[in-house]
Order: sequence, then structure tokens, then C-alpha cells
Amino acid sequence: QVQLVESGGGLVQAGGSLRLSCASSDRTFNRYTMGWFRQAPGKDREFLAAIRWSGDSTLYGNSVKDRFAISKDNAKDTVYLQMNSLKPDDTAVYYCALATTSLGYDYWGQGTQVTVSS
Repeated sequence: QVQLVESGGGLVQAGGSLRLSCASSDRTFNRYTMGWFRQAPGKDREFLAAIRWSGDSTLYGNSVKDRFAISKDNAKDTVYLQMNSLKPDDTAVYYCALATTSLGYDYWGQGTQVTVSS
């Protein structure tokens, strides 16, 4: 069972930046896509970004595509989410997820809290 561990969350002022990291514990699992999601209190989980593990194809949610950037380091089995121009509405728990096939995400991290103050 692969484990995903997010890090890099915290408190930041509006307009600031944060970089989240997601490291996976088992390199033997097939990686098709890794993605980032978030969930704010009382709201549904929101898709933010995804990256194919083979190649560099990326996909972004409309609400963040101009401010966030997903990247990866295959050698470190780590995916990153660079978040710029943060807004109070970006306050949420951020999760990374791993899809081993095209059918959907199979594994999820525990989440990291991001709080943006006004």
C-alpha cells in the first residue's frame, strides 16, 4: 500500500506564495497520474491540477490555472504544487492523490492545511 505524504502547508498572507510537496513511500507502484485537490469547510472537494507521470502533460482547474503550477521530480517520487498570488478563498486542506490507471485516483494523502489571511 503506497502512502502519500504532503508537506509545505501553513499560514500565509494574501498575495503570498507556498509550495506544497507530496512524496510517495513506495516506488514499485505504477504511477499514471498524480493530482492535487483541496477541500474547504462546508464545500465539495475541488480539483486543482494533475500531471502525467510519464511525460509532462498537465491539467488545471479553472479557478487556479493562472496562479498554481504542478511539477514533479520522478527521481524523488515527488510532486509539487507551486501556489502564487494566494487569496483568502484558497484556504483549505490540500490533498495529493495518485492514480495507477486512467480510471481514477486510488490513493490519497492525509492533507495539509493552507490558511491565507487577508
